[in-house]
Order: sequence, then structure tokens, then C-alpha cells
Amino acid sequence: MADEPLELGEISFSDWHAHMDKLAEVGFLTIARRLPALVGQAMRTAWRASPRDTVATISLNLLTGVFTAFGLLATTGVLTALFSQGPTPDRVVAALPSLALVAGAAVLRTTAQAGAGFAQSRLTPQVSRLTEERLYGLTSRVDLVAYDDPEFHDALQRARLRGVAMSDAVVRSAIDVVTAAVGITAVAGVLGVLHPVLLPLLLLAVLPDAWALVRSAKMRYATLYALIPVHRRKWIVAELLADREPAAEVRSFTMRGFLLRVYDAVARAEQDVMLRLARRQMTARLVGEALGGLGAALVYVALGVLLAVAAIPLAVAGTAVLAIRSAQNSLGNLVYATNELYEEGLYFTDFVTFCEDAEQRLTGSRPLPVPDTFERITADDITFTYPGAETPALSGVSVEIKQGEVIAFVGENGSGKTTLAKILSGLYEPDTGTVRWDDTDLSQVSPEDLRTRTAVIAQDHTRWPLAARYNITMGTDRGEPALHAAATVAGADEVIAELPHGYRTLLDRRFKDGCELSGGQWQRIAVARGFHRDADLLICDEPTAALDARAEHALFERIRTHADGRTVLLITHRLASVRYADRIYVLDHGHITEQGDHDTLMTLNGLYADLYTLQADAYR
Repeated sequence: MADEPLELGEISFSDWHAHMDKLAEVGFLTIARRLPALVGQAMRTAWRASPRDTVATISLNLLTGVFTAFGLLATTGVLTALFSQGPTPDRVVAALPSLALVAGAAVLRTTAQAGAGFAQSRLTPQVSRLTEERLYGLTSRVDLVAYDDPEFHDALQRARLRGVAMSDAVVRSAIDVVTAAVGITAVAGVLGVLHPVLLPLLLLAVLPDAWALVRSAKMRYATLYALIPVHRRKWIVAELLADREPAAEVRSFTMRGFLLRVYDAVARAEQDVMLRLARRQMTARLVGEALGGLGAALVYVALGVLLAVAAIPLAVAGTAVLAIRSAQNSLGNLVYATNELYEEGLYFTDFVTFCEDAEQRLTGSRPLPVPDTFERITADDITFTYPGAETPALSGVSVEIKQGEVIAFVGENGSGKTTLAKILSGLYEPDTGTVRWDDTDLSQVSPEDLRTRTAVIAQDHTRWPLAARYNITMGTDRGEPALHAAATVAGADEVIAELPHGYRTLLDRRFKDGCELSGGQWQRIAVARGFHRDADLLICDEPTAALDARAEHALFERIRTHADGRTVLLITHRLASVRYADRIYVLDHGHITEQGDHDTLMTLNGLYADLYTLQADAYR
């Protein structure tokens, strides 16, 4: 088996590498053309995060360029004095004033660079915080139905996985681009002042290096693009080897050897590709170095000719050599920063586009307040279709729920029970039809306000990595009596009593002193959460799915006994639990086909009677 060929298969590109195809194909000129827009976008983000640090960073970088230019010009004075006629001591003394200017310019340049670095280090975390708050502020506010839209979900994944992470990198790269451009501009200005003919020599010296850098970057992007499936496969296998959830099966099925073989095969394939990339990049660098050497030789020949014909003095030629060396360093930084900015900008644009789309999905202001209470809830002719679906999940549905009633929704999977409950609780809004609390149309009420008056106990409840107390109160602490009462009704008090720190116990074993609960224990915590809400409408969506028979019976008894005048909407497949409901609605493929109490529905001998009889027969 160890020699058996491995079928690694194909795997789609991850959102982390969503734009690598563009990066592999685009040319540097295309990148350069988009550069001003990217820099502007980054600077606007930085300005919103901290105007003071943004101004400080840009100003100090500009000053660095000024001091660089001043230092080069002062160097000309030093060289002029040193190359003049006369005794050496006299020439050194004559050079001291210019030398002092060079030293002063160097100190000021270093100080400005340090100040710019400090301002930029302050700016980075502020940009990260700003973009993260914007993203998560929107994701927690958009209508729930947005998460059922595949396009929204894909855009969210791109924005989360890399878009928001690129925010500070985009700002940093934009500042690096500006800094390098300032450095090249300063050098070009110095050469223009010294002698206009020196400017073409600058291009001759730096273009070969620029070609080599761009060529190397293009190779890297193309290689990484080809390796995306490999990276994805490698990451998946690594998760299987190191994650907690598959750890038990990895051991029980002795998967370690097989998974390590898969990992090694993928890692070796990646290694071979990266080694070939290193050889190709080395070749490009060698060609670039050779062309750069040729360019430097031509520069020195040109300077020699200019000196020979007395077009420039020797001191100016020496300064020109120093300036060109400085420009080569700045050019390398500029090319690298430009490539980084373009790549990061593509992902950051995903973040910006997602935020703009999410803002369009926010619910606008609503004129009416949520009613203090209600005598009945009515839904008239409700139709609802999920984004991208061809058929509606609900069609022409009408229900009535009176205050204090226990109402049940039953039906087979996919019949629309949970969808209708979400519409009644304000989580979804119908495509057509109206939902009213008495005479108040809920489409005119703020969904956020409405949700404070409803509570949902869901089958797929969240296991919050918080203390047991917060898993019940959910940030709306109503005091110890309410907390203990909700826990007692749900049977969660027995769970809490077994925890080492009671209500303060962190319910996540990944953290120190954290505890993990069983599925049934988590179910009780979720039920306590719903009762603690003290809402007018309590929706129980398969609240006993993880409970044993005894606990399930006890919970339904508690729901009936401790509803305290609340209106309860019960969704369940276990029909023995709904026979005492005041009214039962039977849904089938998005339509209500039957309604009435248990005895009435059994007399109809329809779908409800069929399902109830099937379950009852299993216990005979």
C-alpha cells in the first residue's frame, strides 16, 4: 500500500488567491497606469484612520527627499574643494563648510526617516482597526437573507480572507511608492541642476535593473498562480493532521501514514516548482546585472567624455555617480513597492466593493415603533423566494397566532417551516404579503427593534466561546434571578452545577480552564438563552434535537408550564410533542395544506395523520 500511486485530484482556487490570474498576465505598464488611483485610494483610507499621522508620514517622507537632494548638492561643494589647486590641508579646510552641510543633511534625513517610520507604525494599526470595524459593522447589520445569496457570500469571503487584511499593507505600500518616487525625483532634480545631459545617463543606469526586477516579479506571480491548487491541497491535508476535530478518526483509522504520504507528495511537487523558479529568477537577475554593468560602463564612458571636453567639472561627475547609485536603490524600492501595491490593491478593492454593496443591503429607517404587545400576529398571503432559487420557499401562506397560544408548524424537510418562522420573527422579509402585530405592519417597523421582542431557540444554535453566563444572557443581563430562572426552566442549571467555575466557566476547551459540553448540554444552554430573553414571541425550532427521550419530555413540559403568557411557536418533527398545541399548521412544499388541533387533523386523515401514525407505529 505504501507504493500505491496517490490520486491527489484537482481542487479549485481559494479566495486567498482570487486574483493571481490577473497578476500573472498583467504587464508593468498596466500596473503603473493604475498606480495613481491605488495611491489615492490608500491615502483616503489612511486619512479616515488618522489625518495627523497621514500628514506626518507624507510630510516627513517628502522632507527626506529634500534632505537627500540637499546632501548631494552639498557633496558637490566638498568634491570641488578637494579637487581644487593648492596644498591638501588648505583644500580640506576649504571643504569643511560643505562637509558640515553634508553631515547636517544626513542627520536631518535620518531624523525625518525615523519620524516617518514612527508615524507610519502608528498609522498601520489604526487603518486595520478602521477597516475591520467597517467590515464587521456591515456584516452584522445586513439582512439575514443576504447570507443566502451566493454572490454576496463569495464577495464576503474575499473581503474577509484577504481584503481587510490588505488594508494596512495597501497603505504601507502606497507610502513606500511615494517615498521611492520622491527619492528618484530628488536625484533627478539634482542631476538636472548639475547638468541637463546627466538625466539621460540616469535612465541608462537604472532601466536594466528595472527590467530584471519586473521580470523576476512576473515569474513569481506566474509560478504562484500555478501552485494555487497545490497550496490549497497542502493546507487541507495539514488541517487534517493538526486540527482537533479529525484527530480521533486520524488515530482510530490509522490515517497518519497515508496523510503524511499525501502531504509529502504535494510538498515535493511544490518544492520542485519553487526550485525551478529560483533558477529562472537567478538567470533573470544575472542578465539584469550584466545589462546593468553594461549600462554603468556606458555611464562612466559618457562621464569621461564630458570630462574630457570640459563639459562638466570633476566634482560634478563624482556627485553624479553618487546620485545614480542612490537612484538605483530608490528604483528597486519603487518597482517592488509598485508590484506589491497593485497586488494588494486588487484584494483591497474586493473589500471596498463588498462594503459598498453591503451598504446598499442595509434596511433604511422605518417610521413606526414596535408595538408594546399584541393580541394576535397575522401573516397574509406570504410569498418568499431565496436568492438564486427557481421556486419559492413559501407561496400564498397565511397564518394567525393569538397571544398566549402554543402554535406548531409541522411538515417534511424543505416544506418551509423555518422560513415562515424567520419571517414572523423579522429575520426575513417576505417578497409579497404582509405580517402584522395587530394593526402594525412589520414592514414599517425597525427589524432591530422587532428582534428585541422575539426569541429563537434554534436547532443549529451557536456554541459561543464565552462564559456560561454570557451563553445564556447574550449581553442582555437582567440580573441573577432572571438568569437562574431561565437556567432552571431549561434544565441548564444541572449543567452549570457540574462546571468547575459555575456560570463563569468558559465553554471552549481551546482556552485555558475552558470546558466542552455535550450536544444535549449545549441544547439546554440554548433553551435557557431563549427563555432568558423574556420575549413576547418565543420560537422553538427543533429545540430537542440533541436531547434524550427523558430530557425531551421534560423540556416540552417546561415549555407548556413556564411559557408565562408568552406566545410560543414550535417547529418539530417529533409530532408527539405537538399534540397539545392550540393549533397546528401543516406545510407541504411552501403551502399550508392543513390546520387545526391534533384531533381535527387526525380526523382529516391527511399528511399530519400519516406522519403521526408513522412515528407512533415505531413505538408499538
